[in-house]
Amino acid sequence: MFIVSGKLYVDEDARDAYVGACRSVLDQARAAPGCLDFVLAADPIEPDRINVYERWESDEHLERFRGSGPEPGQLDQIRHAEVAKYRIAATEPP
Repeated sequence: MFIVSGKLYVDEDARDAYVGACRSVLDQARAAPGCLDFVLAADPIEPDRINVYERWESDEHLERFRGSGPEPGQLDQIRHAEVAKYRIAATEPP
């Protein structure tokens, strides 16, 4: 299992529309085999930031879902991104 987590930065006035336009991607991801969680959410403090959180069973599941990646219009709106994949060795209750 692994987590993809980080942040995207878009123009402040475009952020809410960007997140709204991702709704179909969220629905598709959450229905995809191997997807344990998938969220893109507007940050409550930074007006140009979108928080990314994904949890997947395997690389194969993620690659099968990703296919060609984001729509070109979505990529054009991202000014900066800091997203990484984290391998999970174990989990435990908080």
